[in-house]
Amino acid sequence: MFDDVVLGVDPGTAAVGLAVVERGTSGPRVLWAGTLRTPAGLASELRLRRLHEGVVTAIREHAPGAMAVERLLWGRNSQSAMAVAQASGVIMLAAAEAGIPVEEYAPLEVKMAVTGVGNASKEDVRRSLSRLLRMEGVPDEPDAADAAAVAACHLQQSRLRRMAKGAVP
Repeated sequence: MFDDVVLGVDPGTAAVGLAVVERGTSGPRVLWAGTLRTPAGLASELRLRRLHEGVVTAIREHAPGAMAVERLLWGRNSQSAMAVAQASGVIMLAAAEAGIPVEEYAPLEVKMAVTGVGNASKEDVRRSLSRLLRMEGVPDEPDAADAAAVAACHLQQSRLRRMAKGAVP
């Protein structure tokens, strides 16, 4: 199916978590994970260009069939929220340029999909993700682990959508 390999993304400006997760016969499996980092002193347009180039490279090297991005929650700091929104924009642009569909998931949806609890802690998510991935492949870096959780959420949600349409046994 088109989304059996998913590029999960945890967007940010200083660090963007990326994880390529495959729908395996015995459950999801991380094929690759990493974190794109940009220097704090770099002009915002140059940071965005680096993020875009990094995502383009990940797409080229891993050929995902879909991208899953954690949706931004607007907090008290609108300036940092705007910067993350800009990062999400260039990340999704890279997917559009490659013809890859993008789905966004709220943090609550990701936590529910991975742990079954919407208010789970980061440690709960990591522990549940470890079980989901059969104790192998959970990235060490927190941003990459979050990206793997977003990808796992997408694999679950896309399977449920296909089941609802009668496409999955």
